[in-house]
Amino acid sequence: MLVAVGTDKHPFDRLVRWLEEWHRAVGEDVEMTVQHGHTRAPVVPGAVTFLGHDELQTAMAEADLVLCHGGPATILEARRQGHLPIVMPRDPAGGEHVDDHQQLFARRLGAAGLVALVETREALFEALTAGLADPSRFAVAADPDASEARRAAVEQVGRIVEDLVAASTGQRQRVRWRPWARPDRIGERR
Repeated sequence: MLVAVGTDKHPFDRLVRWLEEWHRAVGEDVEMTVQHGHTRAPVVPGAVTFLGHDELQTAMAEADLVLCHGGPATILEARRQGHLPIVMPRDPAGGEHVDDHQQLFARRLGAAGLVALVETREALFEALTAGLADPSRFAVAADPDASEARRAAVEQVGRIVEDLVAASTGQRQRVRWRPWARPDRIGERR
């Protein structure tokens, strides 16, 4: 199993604490790689602070399950590697992120069946236990050669995240004023 919390500077102690509780309850020797970033190292096997891109890709390819934060790039990479990622979005109310964009994004993907969304301890335990018993429940068709589709998907994800953040804050995206675009300034250099 691969657990990836990303590289955000905010700690994700809730995920680590629940993972430790689940691991103790399962009582099995579960092979894990846990990329914990700026979060304290969990007391489980396989804890590493960060993984380089290639190491993360290898760990995803070799994992039976992927549990991750609600980062769009991590989710897309997991799906590209053939996983239906178990996604636990960071909660800004707990100091896990600056805003709720991960929650909004992950909920939208969860409703579309593109991730297995977990937001409670019980849901996380159920998903991990089900995945341990039958990893195929969290598998999708891999498409490692979909570079053009991946680029388009990343762009689409970016637009979705921007729209969700704008909607949650009640702010519309502004078109920045450009003085060189004013009719009375035509011909002037920037």
